Amino acid sequence: MIKTSHALGLMSGSSLDGLDVAFCRFETERQNGGFHLVKWELLEADTLPFTEEWQARLKQLPAASGFALAQAHADFGRYLGELTGVFFKEKNIPPSQVDLIASHGHTIFHEPAKGFTVQIGDGAALAAATGCTVVCDFRSADIALGGQGAPLAPMADKMLFPGYDFYLNLGGIANITCNAGGRFIAFDVTGANQTLNALANLAGLPYDRGGALAASGHLDENLFEKINRLPYLSQPYPKSLSNQWVQENLTKICLAVPGSVEDRLHTVCRHVAFQLEKSFRQVIENEHFKKEKYRLLATGGGAFNDFLMQCIREASPEVEVVVGSGEVVSFKEACLMALLGVMRMEGVPNCISSVTGARRDAVGGAVFSKQ
Repeated sequence: MIKTSHALGLMSGSSLDGLDVAFCRFETERQNGGFHLVKWELLEADTLPFTEEWQARLKQLPAASGFALAQAHADFGRYLGELTGVFFKEKNIPPSQVDLIASHGHTIFHEPAKGFTVQIGDGAALAAATGCTVVCDFRSADIALGGQGAPLAPMADKMLFPGYDFYLNLGGIANITCNAGGRFIAFDVTGANQTLNALANLAGLPYDRGGALAASGHLDENLFEKINRLPYLSQPYPKSLSNQWVQENLTKICLAVPGSVEDRLHTVCRHVAFQLEKSFRQVIENEHFKKEKYRLLATGGGAFNDFLMQCIREASPEVEVVVGSGEVVSFKEACLMALLGVMRMEGVPNCISSVTGARRDAVGGAVFSKQ
């Protein structure tokens, strides 16, 4: 029997630009003990910008007191409820038509080696503000089972976008997924938009539109060699990155070195492409996944950076790079959250242990019933 679920996915990323919202319809089926996605559709999507106050607050939270973090957790949950209400009103969606809201929250700390991860955005406050059932805290169950709690994207790659060998998400952090003959491997590669945007800010821009500044620059070989020596980059997978690692390592180095903004942007784009090619090689060899040609689906904000995409194609000629079309590019992660929420309510694993290194697949997510 096919079941239809309408789920709202909320994603707050490291770029701090706003809340990605995706309203999706899923048709699923339970058969022979398995869970199957029959059909899905992205019905409505939007990015709701954060206020300058919330941008500053989120940026400062990693260094704030425990009291300030607890207060922000509750306040951000209520704020997500306000933004969701705006989305419902603008898209003319009655909350009664929404079976669940799946919220990633905003990551403040991600420390799997120390056994914890923190995404703020109180699910109870969000449920009370919207009158909808809320699923949140998707990473903690996997970490409790010894996993990295990340990346979560492979479940979307597996179920929402079949037919590719590799999947690349270019957000604040660049991460890849590989479908190696049915075995899914995924990990964070290096920083991406977080560092590129920080450099663009030096030129008075929120970001380097289309990679125009980077394209006009030249490779800084000293900087290129320095950032490629960062210890994380040589670690084997499974592995994952925190926003703090990107800020305190890659971004800090790139902001501190002398040279033009254009040259530094150019160099970071070449760095991302170089590390991606190294990661492709590592997965192909480790998983014995040999093919003449590989197909890759690229999504995330960085997929709009034409120069970055050019660098990736030049560094990896054996990979056919396909940029996702339409709203899929921008809202893949919000669609992912909606899917993970549906799977949590069905009680089926939504975190892949072959990706995270956990002892077994996890059913991740805390549920707050509608109030």
